[in-house]
Amino acid sequence: TTPATAVTTLHSPVIDWFAEHARDLPWRRPEAGAWGVMVSEFMLQQTPVSRVLPVYEQWLERWPRPADLAKEAPGEAVRAWGRLGYPRRALRLHGAAVAITERHGGDVPADHAQLLALPGIGEYTAAAVASFAYGQRHPVLDTNVRRVFARAVTGVQYPPNATTAAERKLARALLPEDEPTAARWAAASMELGALVCTAKSESCHRCPIAAQCAWRLAGKPEHDGPPRKGQTYAGTDRQVRGRLLAVLREAHGPVPQAALDRVWHEPVQRARALDGLVSDGLVEPMAGGLYRLPLT
Repeated sequence: TTPATAVTTLHSPVIDWFAEHARDLPWRRPEAGAWGVMVSEFMLQQTPVSRVLPVYEQWLERWPRPADLAKEAPGEAVRAWGRLGYPRRALRLHGAAVAITERHGGDVPADHAQLLALPGIGEYTAAAVASFAYGQRHPVLDTNVRRVFARAVTGVQYPPNATTAAERKLARALLPEDEPTAARWAAASMELGALVCTAKSESCHRCPIAAQCAWRLAGKPEHDGPPRKGQTYAGTDRQVRGRLLAVLREAHGPVPQAALDRVWHEPVQRARALDGLVSDGLVEPMAGGLYRLPLT
């Protein structure tokens, strides 16, 4: 299928399927606003919806607008991030809230270039906020969308490990011409990858475009590219960092080194994890061997 013919035959079935099967998620409701969409996009990176939902609700209850978060110490964002993982996202979201408050009067900008200029916001998040919050026409390429395009159009089981120029070109070619349809298409193709065309087991019998899926029609050839990155956690520096941060999040003041030493038996790995947290700005060392979440 060339992108030109794929465009006409893919859009309607996927968008119609979405109208019927989309999950009712709080960031998709009109009252979420652009800030709700932005918070969800930061939280959903590499994290399943089920884990994000409770943290998202508490976050927006506490900080309903960017200015509310900007007034707080960055360490409070790290504390509220809880066990979502990849806590640097909390610092980036705090930095974005400060910039939105200072540069844009506290309103998340609708302009794609202004979104991209915010700290901690890359190509994907800028496109997602512009598309989902403001109904604009942008290619929104997350893992789910990339997998749907790889299978349905390119005819391979998995997309490359990192987004390529060819994928960006294809995503642009597949974009519907008018803005509202393009925004629906972005959300619909993402949901299709999340619910039906999943990484572990695709449900072709439930897929609205199975009949024209290039990968299925080719007999579902096995992935022959570079090995896909597995997500290991147990015993990694990430796990140690998580345990150290948990102690600091639950404490009401600075924490002595001894309290941190108790969370992990291996001193070299523990020291390396703590050093990493300090250099990432997630932990502040203080005089007297004390540590705390960052205040500035």
